[in-house]
Parts: sequence; C-alpha cells; structure tokens
Amino acid sequence: MKCAVIGAGSWGTTVASLVAPFVPTVIWARRPDVAEDINRKHRNERYLKGFELSSELAATDELDAAVSDATLIVMGVPSHGYRDVLSRTADAVPRDVPILSLSKGIESGTLMRMTEVTMDVLPDHDRSVVGVLTGPNLAREILDGQPAATVIAMEDQEAARSIQQVFGSPRFRVYTNPDVIGSESAGAVKNVMAIAAGMASGQGFGDNTLATLITRALAEMTRLGVAMGGDVRTFAGLAGLGDLIATCNSSQSRNHQVGYGLGHGRELGDIVEEMSEVAEGVKSTRGVLALAHTHGVEMPIAEKVGSVLYDNADVGHALHELMTREARSEYQ
Repeated sequence: MKCAVIGAGSWGTTVASLVAPFVPTVIWARRPDVAEDINRKHRNERYLKGFELSSELAATDELDAAVSDATLIVMGVPSHGYRDVLSRTADAVPRDVPILSLSKGIESGTLMRMTEVTMDVLPDHDRSVVGVLTGPNLAREILDGQPAATVIAMEDQEAARSIQQVFGSPRFRVYTNPDVIGSESAGAVKNVMAIAAGMASGQGFGDNTLATLITRALAEMTRLGVAMGGDVRTFAGLAGLGDLIATCNSSQSRNHQVGYGLGHGRELGDIVEEMSEVAEGVKSTRGVLALAHTHGVEMPIAEKVGSVLYDNADVGHALHELMTREARSEYQ
C-alpha cells in the first residue's frame, strides 16, 4: 500500500504522520514552504507548531507526484476547495483506488457531501470504495499520543477493514461502518452545533446549558441524517455523539472558536481573518439549513446559528428565542 494524503492542514498532517510509520506515505501541501518544513525538519510549524512528525513522512507540492502509484488517497482538503483539487488530479486516479475524505462540510451551491463531490468529479470511480474518516478527532491531542478513536465509513467493508488495519494503533482505535451518508452528514452538522456551543460559552453559560445544547443538537443531527438516508445507529456513535461532544466542548475546535468570539460580541469577519485554517461551519451552516428545508426537517438550533452568521442577529436574542419556543414533547 502507498498512501497519498492531499492537504497539509492540521488534521491531514496528523493522519499522514500516523500512517507513515506503517506504509509509504506522501502528503501534498499547497504551499512549498510547508512541504519543505515537513521534509527537512519533520514539522509543520504553520499548522501544528511545536509537534514533531514521523520521520518516514514525505511531502511534495506537486499534486500528481503525490497521487502517482497511490493505492489509497486521503482527501484532507476543506469543502470549498475539495472539487478543484480533486479535479486537477482526476486523470491520475485509478477507478478502484479507495478515496477517504477527512472534510466535514457541505459544498456551497450543490449541497453535496464530499463523497458525492468525489463521484461527481470521478463518475467512473468505484462508489463502494469512496468513504469518510470521522469522529472525535482533535488533531493536536491525537498527535500528542492521547487515546482516541475514529470510524471509517465505506460501503465496501472489506476495503474499510483493510484501511482500518493500517490506520489503527494502540493510541488510535479505528472502527468501521457502512453508513457513509449518516457519518458524513453528522460531521457537517456537528460543526454548526459547535458554533452554537461556542456562542453559549462566549456568553458565559455553564455546564447545564452546554449539556442541554448538545442533547438537542444530537436530536437535530439525527433527524436530518436519517431523513437523508443515514442509519439511526450512526448518530449515537463516534461520527455522531462522539464528535459532537468533543467539538462542542473544546476550545481547540475552530468552529467553537468562531462561536465563542460571536458570543463575546465580536464581528465574524474579524474572527475568521485571524484563523489560519477554515472553520467549516461558517459556510456549511447555509448548506445544512438548505438540506433541512429540502427534507422537511426542523432544526431550530441550526437556524439560530444561521441567523447570527448571515443575518447579523444578536446572540443573546437568538438564545432567548430558542428558550421561549412553544413547549412540546422531548420526542418531537
């Protein structure tokens, strides 16, 4: 096996460094200086300052060179650039090579998940080996060797188990499931909910508020994911509840950071401008709301996040409207 990781952000770099000791691995970096940093110093100071990477990891800023002869392609590109990057190397990708997405976003305009974008760009590719790696995976904690788990969702479970053996380690436990739709939709929705959690923290609210928010966020995530065709069991697993808890609780989460700033009354543009990496939820909230409308799913928390992000609504007022909605059964 040869693994090509496309995208040298914090999570793409972390995944590449985890895999490199076990199989030949090359990572593509858009910036030549990042590739040089990885090759010469075994570091990615731009996105993972202070962390040492596997010495076996090689980097390049030549996209086709990264993909050449790869038997596994891992796409660590944010949703807004995913299609463009994959299109640039489409001719070099054999139709039977497994492609694993790390992105937790929705493409603007098309409302496609990243596996759907993959099949749109590569229409002749074997759909059964196009999947997603997702879960409660904060890059810095995993690179630090802290115990964590993830899930590989892919229709072809034999292929998923093969990748599972490569990615797993005593500190990084890998599970599999066949529910690509549910796993991917959960990843996109949790980013929206992490912004909401950040807003609550920025307003100074404590554990009761956060627990309430996470619980009701899980209900919204499950409703939409099942309506889209996902398996209800997925949302109680790593891709759903696991990722939701980690991202809503952690100041390491870029989406949480955005929400926290908004909760403190800062302007969205100023918050985003200071960030070195993309907070997927800022753009994906619009897509999530559009999908909810398409499938007739009510998502009040996501709607209020959207009103703050796009309509300049006041965070405190949005929370008041959520708390004073008509009382109803918990099962609705």
